[in-house]
Amino acid sequence: MASQSQLLDKRPAETLTTDVLVVGGGAAGLAAACTAARQGLKVTLLERYGFCGGAAVAGLSGTVCGLYLARPGAAGKPEKIVFGFVDEFIAAMNARSGLTGPVRYGDTYTLVHEPLAWRETGDELVQRHGVQVIYHATVIGVHMDGGERVEGVRAYTKQGAIDIRARITIDASGDADLFAMADLPTNVGMDGKVQNPTMIFRMDNVDVSRFLTTYGSDAIMPDAVAKAIIEANAAGAYKLPRAKAFLFPTPRENELLCNCTRVIGRDGRELNPLVASDLTEAEIEGRRQARQYWKFFRANLTGCENATLNDTGVQVGVRQTRQIVGMETLQNQDVETGRKRTDAIARSAWPIELHSGVKPRLSWLYEDYYDIPLGCFVPLRGEALLATGRCLSAQHEAMASARVTAQCFSYGHAIGHAAALSVTENIAVRNLHASDVRTLLNKDGACLDT
Repeated sequence: MASQSQLLDKRPAETLTTDVLVVGGGAAGLAAACTAARQGLKVTLLERYGFCGGAAVAGLSGTVCGLYLARPGAAGKPEKIVFGFVDEFIAAMNARSGLTGPVRYGDTYTLVHEPLAWRETGDELVQRHGVQVIYHATVIGVHMDGGERVEGVRAYTKQGAIDIRARITIDASGDADLFAMADLPTNVGMDGKVQNPTMIFRMDNVDVSRFLTTYGSDAIMPDAVAKAIIEANAAGAYKLPRAKAFLFPTPRENELLCNCTRVIGRDGRELNPLVASDLTEAEIEGRRQARQYWKFFRANLTGCENATLNDTGVQVGVRQTRQIVGMETLQNQDVETGRKRTDAIARSAWPIELHSGVKPRLSWLYEDYYDIPLGCFVPLRGEALLATGRCLSAQHEAMASARVTAQCFSYGHAIGHAAALSVTENIAVRNLHASDVRTLLNKDGACLDT
């Protein structure tokens, strides 16, 4: 008779209760947790790594994109349009010399950050605002009351399972993980196809002054560099699947942040980070490509003759996975036309940035911005659950603009207030008024009415 196996974990499970539970400590999750805690609530933040920062740190995306208006040729002084919680973050980062000034990126500007300073700043902010943080915690299930009410999660930690019961839960995972676990509606990319992941890396020992003198201040490398990459690839000297390189000076001396890989599968597919085998392949291929691009830059770019490959991201950079199905959906046309809304809780002027193919496509919105409504984070189905971050309800191309870091700080700031209102006023999430959230945001300096 065949023996019957058992799946066991006999360690006792701990149980915690909290007012607001935030899953994910990236820009959006950090902002949401700190904002809700400032309202006097008990807030618990779960993070699967040992630090906050999400894709900005683990994926080494390295920039605070989305702060500034776009103008042809980035003419004039950078004009900041995003305010609020992000300003508290910027101040804390500047105190650690963890940010550059504005760095040109095509027709706009971005700030480049130092990842250790980001981690330390995350620690400082959660402690400042009294957030209970549990690092190295991976959510393995959601607690449901009846069909669609989320009452918290179960998380795996090294000490065993932890059951966290919450009055409001915020999915800041970036991947809408809680929505998927609860079988609530989500979408994946364009007909299931997502933008390819990328492996970002840093090069040290670069003569940045000579590099900038030769290639200019724009982090998007000139056509001559793209042409050289194409020729080297065609000659078989290197395997460089993307020709357009984004190379940013960082707060560290003699260092460049390099966004240039195009991580696709051996079969030519855009890899999907929601598939375990695809994500594994992406990690391996991403590190291989990083080494190839470093060798090419060292051999061909002025100032990089002695460059060393300093590090890659802790994980491959993920651009897109799941989007929730919300009360509102950000439309491609909203982004393209700069649509303004009275129910907006955030704004963005970042271009639609699509990375499929050998050359990324940037579609700019000049001298203008569009609004993102609260309903993009309130699920069409599901109770006591909100979303924040890049898993907002959005069409494919709109998401390719709305997903960046400055906006994620804004989303978290707004959803932190929304969660606190829901708890303190006993308001169901779909009965929240965007005008109330917007008023609180403006009191915090978000400047949404200016």
